[in-house]
Amino acid sequence: MEAQKYKRYTITAALPYANGPKHIGHLAGAYIPADLYARYLRLKKRDVVFVCGSDEHGTAIANQAMKEGTTPRAIIDKYHELIKYCFNKLNISFDIYHRTSEPIHHETAQEFFKVMNDNGDFEVKESEQYYDEQAGAFLADRYIVGTCPVCANENAYGDQCEKCGSSLSPDDLIDPRSTLSGDKPVKRPTKHWYLPLNKYESWLSEWILKGHASDWKTNVYGQCKSWIDGGLHPRAVTRDLDWGIKVPVEGADGKVLYVWFDAPIGYISATKQWALDNNKDWKLYWQDDETKLVHFIGKDNIVFHCIVFPAMLKAHGEYILPDNVPANEFMNLEGDKMSTSRGWSIEMHDYLEDFPTKVDELRYYLTAIAPETADSEFTWKDYQARVNNELVAILGNLVNRVMILMHKFFDGKIEDASGQITLKDNALNTELGKLYDDLEQSFESYKFRQAQQTVMEIARLGNRYLTEQEPWKTIKTNPEGAREALHNCLVLIGHIATCIQPFLPGTASKILTMLNWPADTIYFNEEIAFTSGHQLHAASLLFEKIEDEVIERQVQKLISKKQSIEQPAVEAESALVPAKSNINYEQFAAMDIRTGTILTAEKVAKTKKLLKLTIDTGLDERTVVSGIAEYFEPETIIGQKVSILVNLEPREIKGITSQGMILMAENAEGVLSFVSPVSDGMHNGSVVR
Repeated sequence: MEAQKYKRYTITAALPYANGPKHIGHLAGAYIPADLYARYLRLKKRDVVFVCGSDEHGTAIANQAMKEGTTPRAIIDKYHELIKYCFNKLNISFDIYHRTSEPIHHETAQEFFKVMNDNGDFEVKESEQYYDEQAGAFLADRYIVGTCPVCANENAYGDQCEKCGSSLSPDDLIDPRSTLSGDKPVKRPTKHWYLPLNKYESWLSEWILKGHASDWKTNVYGQCKSWIDGGLHPRAVTRDLDWGIKVPVEGADGKVLYVWFDAPIGYISATKQWALDNNKDWKLYWQDDETKLVHFIGKDNIVFHCIVFPAMLKAHGEYILPDNVPANEFMNLEGDKMSTSRGWSIEMHDYLEDFPTKVDELRYYLTAIAPETADSEFTWKDYQARVNNELVAILGNLVNRVMILMHKFFDGKIEDASGQITLKDNALNTELGKLYDDLEQSFESYKFRQAQQTVMEIARLGNRYLTEQEPWKTIKTNPEGAREALHNCLVLIGHIATCIQPFLPGTASKILTMLNWPADTIYFNEEIAFTSGHQLHAASLLFEKIEDEVIERQVQKLISKKQSIEQPAVEAESALVPAKSNINYEQFAAMDIRTGTILTAEKVAKTKKLLKLTIDTGLDERTVVSGIAEYFEPETIIGQKVSILVNLEPREIKGITSQGMILMAENAEGVLSFVSPVSDGMHNGSVVR
């Protein structure tokens, strides 16, 4: 086991991009591994800050806003809340979940840029980029569409064809056009700042290829070596865009920091905010050599966290470098690559809606199949098998049997003449000590899949011991022997509760409650012992068996979602609701429709479809009951801009007086979308004409 040589630990998890919901592949790749490590370190009583937050700048955000007919601010507010809600429900124990749209991040990123710029770390170059003359704006690759030269898809983006998956550049497209105006773009010269990565090649080669050949994962090391051996090139750190962090130097009007540059600085700004909130010194966690910095990311972020961000930190000169970047590979789904855009994914919020009481089951399964060094695969049948055959049959079975026997034979009371009940079986003690050593070694080397298997070995050890001792039989001939055997099992269960805290925090809490443990946490160096006279709480099942029909529904749901996305657009158009009969102008003019903002949202009790909303209409704050509960979680729509019919006669719905109606768009598949203003200048109360 690694000797502790650091005073503190800074743990980061990749900032999720706030342009849509996140699927369980992201969870397996970065967030659960980071949470396991952070929880383990805390249980070792080490000084830890675990930071993350929403990545909220860049063209993908602006592009998503265009797709949804809203603003970038509305997009990031919507998806930040959804992602944060999911992480909270999944027990990801961030010390802070921040946002790159916060002022402290803008200030931190601009200051970082200015230090590097003042040091002469950038190269300023002029190049030709595509420009929309009608819109008066330079175009990011995502703002250019055209015909894919590979598959002839007429709506391929300038960076990738989402139909065939080919990587593209705008120059590759046939008949390119701007998504802003529809016009053919032209090329114009523009100036940008570049980070000359080529100047850091020799240093990176020394630091990574020589310095981390033995302690970084082979998949991480191999990708870094491939990039360095292939030669590094200058990379633009600015771009022409409205949405983002303004470049803080003269001559940079209309330019923002490239999202890849500002996003990793988000770890620093998040730590700053955490330090302000908790009266800490943030610099100790980023600028002290006695701090260990570890980045948890997925495969697609290796280059940024191992080559680009370290080069930035090195150039700045005041920051520590990552000690390790234990990146994971990809997790596939039912034989195919996971993809939200293709409908082949399980979104975190969907899982939570379908399995609200099975958070630990998901954490367990994703750790069991973690893609630590190679791609892995999630299947619903394997998920079912792991839950039923391991969590239910091994861990749950041990705890349930011991608790029931203790209540049956001894009324749930632990009593012993020695006064203190500890593990009194030498063989169990020896084996348990070895398993603890294995567990901690696995954690220290980021082998979390193996660490979880070790915890299950402790449960198997308990089951074997219980079967061998047979206290349900010996209670008649040797009651004290039966008592001691069950006491040994209870102590062993205490150790299991200790060791599963990082993996299954909800389950650990349930076990501690049953044991009537005096605290909600057991630290790794804490003795597991009971005092004679200690009363156990009632037994309860830790896990439920998952039936075949539940799994079949999930598989069918996945297939149906993919098929609905793959249906040709013409089919959707043919299913449109026919237009209603004409009305006269006076009838239309009688409707007073205003813009507003949702201030609060909550479900209406004993209904499935209704939400009670408080809306700022600019004229007043009023209550509206809306039948959208099956489409939106209340937490995700707070701050949403809406259009509201304010002069609709009030009516009572489920005992609530509803004072208006919000306007929603509904497509042929029944998917709802808010009808909301695109411009930020449309204040609450603006008239919709």
